[in-house]
Amino acid sequence: MESVELYRQLLGLTAPWTVERVELDIVQQQVAVHVGHPAGQRFACPECGQELGVYDHQAERVWRHLDSCQFLTYLHARPPRVSCPKHGVRQVTLPWAQANSRFTHLFEALAIDVLLAANVKRAAVLLRITWDEAWHLMERAVARGRAAKGTEMPVKMGVDEKAIAKGHRYMTLVCDLEQATIEYIGEDRKEESLAAYFDAFQQEAREKVEAISLDMWPAYINACRDKVPGADGKMVFDRFHIMRHAVEAVDKVRKQEHRALMEGGDDTLTKSKYLWLTNPENMTDKARERFAELKSCNLKTGRAWALKEALRELWSYTSEAWALKFWKRWYFWATHSRLAPMIEAAKLIARHLPNVLTYFTHRITNAVAEGLNSKIATVQKRACGYRNPDHFKIAVYFHCGGLNLYPAVLTHTKVR
Repeated sequence: MESVELYRQLLGLTAPWTVERVELDIVQQQVAVHVGHPAGQRFACPECGQELGVYDHQAERVWRHLDSCQFLTYLHARPPRVSCPKHGVRQVTLPWAQANSRFTHLFEALAIDVLLAANVKRAAVLLRITWDEAWHLMERAVARGRAAKGTEMPVKMGVDEKAIAKGHRYMTLVCDLEQATIEYIGEDRKEESLAAYFDAFQQEAREKVEAISLDMWPAYINACRDKVPGADGKMVFDRFHIMRHAVEAVDKVRKQEHRALMEGGDDTLTKSKYLWLTNPENMTDKARERFAELKSCNLKTGRAWALKEALRELWSYTSEAWALKFWKRWYFWATHSRLAPMIEAAKLIARHLPNVLTYFTHRITNAVAEGLNSKIATVQKRACGYRNPDHFKIAVYFHCGGLNLYPAVLTHTKVR
């Protein structure tokens, strides 16, 4: 009798539900808690709430609950069904578990905490369940969280791509720049990959979008122009992607110059690649000394690096007019540098200049998206990669979706 009352309190059961008996299996190290209700009890229809008498009971089902010390604990019950005049025969809502779940609310909450802290394999070991069961719990949590999140579009969004495997396999990511959450994951990085996200919303919702940060990938640009009203005034080409083009141009100049110097037996640029690509503030003292020596030499790479560093100033201006004046001076310098890679990069930026300068209207970047990309990379590394794109999506939504993953009804804990 004492164990019955103990488990009634531990399970948080209230009338009409009660613990009928508790069975302890020392050999199997399991506790079976049998739950039932009094005869003649009436239950609400899960669809409309109308109170009805019990129509029948399903066969006994078992749910995994939190462990009792070192013993696995299982809850046993025969779920009652009611016959509703409007909705037909329905299983009543059970207070300890969601429909079609084999785990109680409290166990699911614990499992989510463990899955957030460990990969699926390790979480399964800690929870003493199978890998498939652990993955299913993650999948259910994501489905529950996305269903509860609503359908509003972020007013400031970032669009980026993420490689998920070798062989140029990519996913398109849409993130909320204000909430720092992943909102959508699309297959590949084609125009339709992003268009599918916008198609899920009505025209009125798309009109509320204020700004979109993205790189200069034509497929994404076309999707935004086709689906978002006034997209040309809302798209902001991300400063970090623009600077990446300048950095790549510097590296091309270095490669060309290094090849030419080595033909003459000059190894000045040997092992200097990362000196030109690293921020001097992050260099060691030894690296900083060598970099200073390289900059003092009359090198084409040094001029390319100076151009790249000067370009950073573009985003420091407070107004578009002053930024445009700076751009014209920088563009003249770059296109008259006689450095082909820098000229090519300058012309690429010039072709997209209107949406580079929209930065001064919206003041957004893809820094949030890059941070989420880094977090996703950690999730990938912890799982040793994802060969299944659907598994990749679920893992990203679970760790980066900003979702309320926990069951809506918990008997002893609050939803976090």
